[in-house]
Amino acid sequence: MTATFDDVRRIGLALAEVTESTSYGTPSLKVNGKSLCRQWSDREHDRDGIHDTEVLVVFCELDVKDALIEASEGVLFSTTHYHDYGAMLIRLADVEPDDLADWLEDSYRLRAPTRLLRMLDTLEPDRP
Repeated sequence: MTATFDDVRRIGLALAEVTESTSYGTPSLKVNGKSLCRQWSDREHDRDGIHDTEVLVVFCELDVKDALIEASEGVLFSTTHYHDYGAMLIRLADVEPDDLADWLEDSYRLRAPTRLLRMLDTLEPDRP
């Protein structure tokens, strides 16, 4: 499966109060004015020598970041730029749609205000 930022946009904009924006000159999604995710720039691709996929930055809990990356079989990764920071990188060329949706929702849960999380949990009562 090869995802694109169009897929990210479709999934992300389905979450309450997510808006399309830019961040560091690249397409991004925000919730309540806070970045939810953003696409990597050409400069970042060049800096880290990754040219075979679009890359998406999403937020994650720092204490589970390494485990998520390890379990992802190469779909998730990090660079020295994100060392000790609660963000991880998604190789869009390799991500499964359900995983992309889960990681976007996890990022949303870290960035959205409590009132939106209550709404989300009302829609998904079986989600922890």
